[in-house]
Amino acid sequence: MTTNKTSAAAPQRDAGHPLRWRILGFLGVAQLMLILDVTVVAIALPHIETDLGLSRAALTWMVSAYTLTFGGLMLLGGRLADLVGAKRVVLAGLLIFTAASLLTGLADSTVLLLGGRIAQGVGAALLSPAALSLVVTLFDGEERNKALGVWSALGGGGAALGLLVGGLLTAGPGWPWVFYVNVPIGLVILVGLAVLLPQQSGAVPRARLDVLGALLVTASSGSLIYALINAGEDGWLTSTTGWLVLLAVAGYIVFVLWQRTTRSPLMDVALLARRPVATGTFLILMATILMIAVFFLGTFYFQHARGYGALQTGLLFLPVALATMLGANLTGRAIARLGARTLAVTGLLVAAIGLAVPALWTQPVAVTVGVAIAGAGTGALYVVASATALGQVAPHEAGVASGLVSTFHEFGASIGAAVVSSVAAASLVGDTLTGFTNGFVVMAFVAGGGALVAAALTPGRPADSH
Repeated sequence: MTTNKTSAAAPQRDAGHPLRWRILGFLGVAQLMLILDVTVVAIALPHIETDLGLSRAALTWMVSAYTLTFGGLMLLGGRLADLVGAKRVVLAGLLIFTAASLLTGLADSTVLLLGGRIAQGVGAALLSPAALSLVVTLFDGEERNKALGVWSALGGGGAALGLLVGGLLTAGPGWPWVFYVNVPIGLVILVGLAVLLPQQSGAVPRARLDVLGALLVTASSGSLIYALINAGEDGWLTSTTGWLVLLAVAGYIVFVLWQRTTRSPLMDVALLARRPVATGTFLILMATILMIAVFFLGTFYFQHARGYGALQTGLLFLPVALATMLGANLTGRAIARLGARTLAVTGLLVAAIGLAVPALWTQPVAVTVGVAIAGAGTGALYVVASATALGQVAPHEAGVASGLVSTFHEFGASIGAAVVSSVAAASLVGDTLTGFTNGFVVMAFVAGGGALVAAALTPGRPADSH
């Protein structure tokens, strides 16, 4: 993600750097670490629960604390890259993320564990948008398209790869190594980028950081996530849940009003009023909610209910990875011919069907097949979301629009983990399968309801037509 001035000015300065492809390799591995840390933890959660005696709420925050901080501060990280230069922000973010990974692996209490995850989110929020800014500035023309294609491919593949890597590490040296593994990799990348990256100065030195805006959107989202997690114990219709949701809504309203009046807004909220951008952010939110729900439910079902090992569970998710990539590939080829609306609705309906399979038949084969089908649907949604949100914005708005999509991606992960954790609470803390069944049922209905919204909201013509 970049803002307008960076994406417009910097390519003229840095495009054609002789080591640009090597730099892309380092940046790509760094981004892969950030993506892996969303799903690699999912496999380790049952083992962390056993070793540290974590509550269901604490387990859910293991996912949500990272993605909430990542998403809430991402736009601020992109803005900071414009002010002080992307290289400095990338190196600072990588250093924070690496140190936080070490802290999380060493954690022996809930406080240290969640503190480490929050710190990882801060590092990721600095690193990811600044790294993408460098990709845009180092490449131009057709090379830039190829570089961005490599960058985008890390998303779907990285999320699925995280489950296998998490299984290997948890079954081998133990769950702390899902965090320790980031340390040597992070240090190597840090040294490599410090040497290879060209020096950059801030593109907009007179602009200000909208720290208040970042705090407002993060606190509001935190209130909503807390309400969703707390509902698993206190109930969905309690006064506590209601007040927390109202507090979140009020915070979002204040955030929008602040963005419309401040001199240096964190985001252009007017973009969200445009149908293509609104559709893209909705679809990316739905895709991530469903993806995280599948990973969360599947991980605990296989390990907690069926007693499978971490490695076996990771291997059982390989069909999900292949189906996700297949769904994305087929959608990318068909979107120009069939249009965004048809494929968005189809993707959500496929996800709903896939989630309905384990809801009706809670057996290992049914769960494996069902989540793979759901993966194909979410893979399609990722492609439609990006093509719709970014396909009809002006070149100077592409950075802001991509930042919005990325932010909603992380918030979707937080919401998905919170909702499915509360719905499936009975199975996460007990020996019944009822919670898992309820979780799959709710997510199937969420996907089906999303298909109705997508049918009404998504533009009817192909996303790339003008």
